[in-house]
Amino acid sequence: MRERQRRAESVPERGSAPSVGSRSGWLPQHLVAAAVTAVVLAPLALPGYVLRYDMIFVPRQTLSWEVIAPATALPRAVPQDAVVALANQLVPGWLLQRLVLVAILYLAALGAARLVPTRRTAVQVVAALGYAWTPYLAERLLIGQWGLLVAYAALPWLVRAALGVRAGERGALRRLLLAAAVSAITPTGGLLALVVVAVLVVGRYRGAARSASVGVGVTLLLNAPWLVAGFTSAGDGRSDPAGVAVFAARAENWAGPLVALAGTGGIWNAQATPASRAGLLVPLATGLLLVVAGCGVPLLRRRWPTGVVGRLGLLAVGSWLAAALGVLPGAVTVLGWLVANVPGAGLLRDGQKLLIPYALLLAITVALGAERLAELLAARFDVTTGRVLLVGAALLPVAVLPDLAFGGAGRLRPVAWPADWATVARLVQERPGEVISLPFQEYQSYAWNEGQVVIDPAPRYLGVPVLIDDTLRVDGTAVAGEDPQAARVRDLLGAGEPVAAAGSRWVLVQRAAGPPVDPATLAGLQRVYADGDLTLYENPQWRPSPAPARPGPVGLAHLLAGMVVLAIGFSGAARRGYRVVASRHASPAEGEGG
Repeated sequence: MRERQRRAESVPERGSAPSVGSRSGWLPQHLVAAAVTAVVLAPLALPGYVLRYDMIFVPRQTLSWEVIAPATALPRAVPQDAVVALANQLVPGWLLQRLVLVAILYLAALGAARLVPTRRTAVQVVAALGYAWTPYLAERLLIGQWGLLVAYAALPWLVRAALGVRAGERGALRRLLLAAAVSAITPTGGLLALVVVAVLVVGRYRGAARSASVGVGVTLLLNAPWLVAGFTSAGDGRSDPAGVAVFAARAENWAGPLVALAGTGGIWNAQATPASRAGLLVPLATGLLLVVAGCGVPLLRRRWPTGVVGRLGLLAVGSWLAAALGVLPGAVTVLGWLVANVPGAGLLRDGQKLLIPYALLLAITVALGAERLAELLAARFDVTTGRVLLVGAALLPVAVLPDLAFGGAGRLRPVAWPADWATVARLVQERPGEVISLPFQEYQSYAWNEGQVVIDPAPRYLGVPVLIDDTLRVDGTAVAGEDPQAARVRDLLGAGEPVAAAGSRWVLVQRAAGPPVDPATLAGLQRVYADGDLTLYENPQWRPSPAPARPGPVGLAHLLAGMVVLAIGFSGAARRGYRVVASRHASPAEGEGG
């Protein structure tokens, strides 16, 4: 009788269940989030910077027009680089990197625990680990795309706020916009937030028209920096269709790419894939998760408002199909045409990055499915059996992906920047001018970085415009870039002409990154600095040219987006201040009644 009563209390009926997770287990939620963060980011306890693929943090990144709105390149890092440069004025780069990565892991785990509609702490833990310990997070972390993972961590909070908006919760719309603002640090994250807000907030409920118009309108405005920068760039925004095959989801084991995507893996870069993903039992674990998730769907439909589960399911299925476009028969041709002819469609080439809504719904439904199965086992056998199942569900993500721990099994290792980088940065900032970085390639590898591949750090470290080759070479396939200035330099070098003919003021040779540069390439240049791994040359033929006219709309877009973020933050602070003042002046009766 007592056990039946306990089960009845743990599984509320429709209308009495919380639409989002209970805060009653706030201490275990925070402990699990802290534990996941500590285990994954343990190597960052050492000093230095983690430099891997797209993850570059420097001691102090300069805020410039090239950061705000690249003149010729596509705005893939807008407004991410500008946000980092602003924060870097207050916080040194090594600390900023740690704050960002800790926030990603911590908030992803905590957000999933808060979102799952249950009062059982163990189920919240299952959701937290199911979302913060995934192949998706591991692979995007190992490829250095921390800006995309910011949107990953923000999505549970965005969905939670959307549920609050539909329920008429006070302050929910502000929380929704704050989560959208955080997501919009990258173009992909901003688009994801816009779609989620449009799908979940638009509907029929009290105040729907106002909430939908404000939510969608402000989220669109938060995307303005990269949208306007893209429209005003010298490039035409179209991409090389060869990238469709290169960036397509990849099989990680015997089950193929579609099963890899079903487990939230399948990133195109094998070097960013944990070794455990090749395990023979991984597809079976993925199938088990899908079965458990199916058991959790009825509970989710009962505990969330009517229609919300279907909308989130639509987002999840849509994100999975978008991720699979590169491997689905017939879809490859369509995607290739879009990429080659529609400006901005290159965002769809790396479809696996769009899996975020699918990963969230999978984590939530698996947690609820585990709760349902635990209740059945408890009724059939005893409470201990049900608890063992919940412990197993919580530990399953760790068991099948053990090499996410300790910085991806040691692949996230902090290193120190060589001192000659600071010297070169000081020299070019004293006499500003465009820099050409050699070897002319997008990604470099340095012995001082333990051979890890990393995007050329010169554009972020030097604080002046830097030309690098944006052609990406993967397994012998060259995917052409979109920067016309980089193409001009590439053609010069291919023809054997001196790089001085490009007209840039500086040429930086990174000797540690590749074979020696042909002396003919450096003909006509004057060596200014040579030490360590870097040699800096100045072009005596350089003549100052009028500064390029930076489009006013780009600055205005950033200003408006920044003002929106500040307004959201100040409104939240004002509401909290009002509640504090009101509570201090409340009568004893009011205090007891609140």
